[in-house]
Amino acid sequence: MKCCTYMEEIKMPESVYKIVELVGSSPTSWEDAAKAAIEKAAKSLRDLRVAEVRELDVKLEGGKIVAYRAKVRVSFKIEGDVD
Repeated sequence: MKCCTYMEEIKMPESVYKIVELVGSSPTSWEDAAKAAIEKAAKSLRDLRVAEVRELDVKLEGGKIVAYRAKVRVSFKIEGDVD
């Protein structure tokens, strides 16, 4: 009788992801700031998988908010075989 664990029965493809941290800004909202960072990343990186907003802050001038900023971590899949 052969016995094996669930993980031994199913061969999962191995994947490797790289994470980059970006800061997007917007004069209108944190949501638009995060969106700007992700859209810019998508122009030069392929196969984006997950974006995580890590930090929110604002830029001030004269005691007034002039920009909303979002620090975003974006992951993308590394292409090629995993050794």
